[in-house]
Amino acid sequence: MAAITQIYNDNRNIVRWFVGLAVVVLIGLLMQERLAELRLNRMIQTTITGLLVGGVYALIALGIVIINKASGVFNFAHGYLMLFGGMLFYTFFSNSSVEALPAGALALATVFVVLIMNGTQALRSPRNLLFGAIAVVVLTALMTLQSTDFRLFRAAVGGITGAVLVGLVIERFTIRPLIGQPIFASVLMTLAIAEVLRGVINLLWGSVPIPLQVFTGLQSLGIPNSIRIQEEWIGGNVVIRSDLLVTFILALVTFAGFVLFFRYTNVGLAMRASAENQPLAQSIGLRVRLILAVAWGITSVLAGTAGVLQGSANNLDLNMPFVAFNAFPAVLLGGLESIPGALVGGLIIGLVQDWGNYLFGNQAGTELAPYVVLMIVLIIRPDGLFGDKRIERI
Repeated sequence: MAAITQIYNDNRNIVRWFVGLAVVVLIGLLMQERLAELRLNRMIQTTITGLLVGGVYALIALGIVIINKASGVFNFAHGYLMLFGGMLFYTFFSNSSVEALPAGALALATVFVVLIMNGTQALRSPRNLLFGAIAVVVLTALMTLQSTDFRLFRAAVGGITGAVLVGLVIERFTIRPLIGQPIFASVLMTLAIAEVLRGVINLLWGSVPIPLQVFTGLQSLGIPNSIRIQEEWIGGNVVIRSDLLVTFILALVTFAGFVLFFRYTNVGLAMRASAENQPLAQSIGLRVRLILAVAWGITSVLAGTAGVLQGSANNLDLNMPFVAFNAFPAVLLGGLESIPGALVGGLIIGLVQDWGNYLFGNQAGTELAPYVVLMIVLIIRPDGLFGDKRIERI
């Protein structure tokens, strides 16, 4: 037995590759009849649709990765943060006029929580109070714009403001008190947060699916509802939904914007340093607790953006949080702490889901296929495609 163990340890990578290849071959043999029936136009259609859906998965995965990098917590409440942000956006988008009192209360609460992120001593500064008052007035004015021409801008401001407030409240009153406690306690806290958000959403907006018609004006811009490609050599039509294409582009632009933020801004660099080694970051003067609060605020905004994009392509309903569960394999596939891995993992999972649906023709294939691919990748690379292998020395 000891000899077998030694042989495995000496040839671990070879064994992993062999097992992964064996699983792929076995799946290919089981699916050979179905693979023989593939048509080129359906293959192209499935690939394009999978990539478009994968763009939103990548944005969802980015939010999960940020929290994990900043605090080591796997955020199971991310799906309900998506739905909550989407519902906030819908509230400002669908109402022809927004009352100044609730908008002002939202702006005041957000500014107040921002000011006390690093302690209540900020409230003693006249300068901070002046800037806070100006911010409240400006946000209230933007959230109460009456013209329907500005409803998209009004909804964006209201959604971002509400998302930041929710993210900072979650960090300040639920996550921060657990600093120094076992990570498992924080993970359970995110599950509790998910249930609380679910109850709040049911209370405020109900459980009936709500259509979020953000992209209904595409035709007025000269963009058709769908783009049809018809060529003889592909054996049929390929139809690309315009709303999915716009959602994909917006998701990638948002993803790229936040990647640039992390790489080139002082706050982003401080977040990366804190994520790498919190005690060391604190020893050189970085305010780790403030950075953690900023991470939760950013994650909440990312979740709300993903919720709006997903809701625009489908509906806002209580099934949306389960979309975040589709992004969990993307996070693990790309690497638990890798931002580029979130993008690649999201695109791969989107492809695998659509191909699973095409090959198996049922929901079971759609739900099972991403986890089969995840299992194969983790067998070969236990840290994910872009994950770093950490070695702790004692």
